Amino acid sequence: MAGTSLGARFYRQIKRHPGLIPMIGFIGLGMGSATLYLLRLAVRSPDVCWDRKNNPEPWNRLSPNDQYKFLAVSTDYKKLKKDRPDF
Repeated sequence: MAGTSLGARFYRQIKRHPGLIPMIGFIGLGMGSATLYLLRLAVRSPDVCWDRKNNPEPWNRLSPNDQYKFLAVSTDYKKLKKDRPDF
């Protein structure tokens, strides 16, 4: 057992207990979805500033009809008007 690799041990466990396959699939799907959501938050959110030198306040560059929320239930961002001054 000490000489076997981790993949071989994992494969042997899956062969013995095939009921683990759906559980591993759902856990992998959940981890993948969480990773993609965090990546989307890091790239698309106006609260995250990756380049402070060229863009110190990224939230000021958003137009009123930019949708930055993941799910907008009752707001249609295409119909919003600008109600703030330009700086």
